[in-house]
Amino acid sequence: MRLTLDEYSKHFKMSKEMINSKLRTKKLNYIIENGITYIIVPRSSVHKEKAQEIHKEKTAPKETKPLAKAKTTVATVLALYQRENKQLKEKITQLEAKIDKLIDDKEQMLRDERDRIEKVYSSKDEQLKNILELINTKLMLEQQPQTIHDVEPLTKEEEPAQEHAQLVELRSYLKTLDIKAHQRKIIKKRFLSVYSSDIRIIQQNGKLYLDFSKYDYSDLLTI
Repeated sequence: MRLTLDEYSKHFKMSKEMINSKLRTKKLNYIIENGITYIIVPRSSVHKEKAQEIHKEKTAPKETKPLAKAKTTVATVLALYQRENKQLKEKITQLEAKIDKLIDDKEQMLRDERDRIEKVYSSKDEQLKNILELINTKLMLEQQPQTIHDVEPLTKEEEPAQEHAQLVELRSYLKTLDIKAHQRKIIKKRFLSVYSSDIRIIQQNGKLYLDFSKYDYSDLLTI
């Protein structure tokens, strides 16, 4: 009959080291099948009861080992998913905060750019307004129809010397006053606004003249 190393060691009370030593020195007969070493033992050398016991052990059905307890339980899996879900939520919250900040920064940049453009255009509009006002004033002076108080320019021979000396050109007169440039512009606009309806203002050669010997202009010259 043939015995495995464990069977031989158990029934002959011999350690596996000694059995291997005997196998190396070929003091025991053995064969190898499917990678398992079997020791050939004559039946006469095995006690009858031991032989029966060995036979029972070989023929007895092997006990099935209980299945290994699952390493991971449902609770463990749920806890793992919950932890991952929490981490994902935190990352989503961080990303949303970054997106909100980027949107706020972009909106602020757009507002700043809009304010800058509005400021530029406001300045341009003011300049254009002043230019149009000057052009309008010039056209009004050039195209203004003569009124009943317009005085046609006299020739040098016909113009009385005394009357000519009494007329004062408005622009020259304003320069003699101790006032600022913008105040002179205000007074000049005031004269131009009432020019067509105020007989005190005289036009000659596109210029406005004042006659202080005849009229009082304090209402128009007051700042």
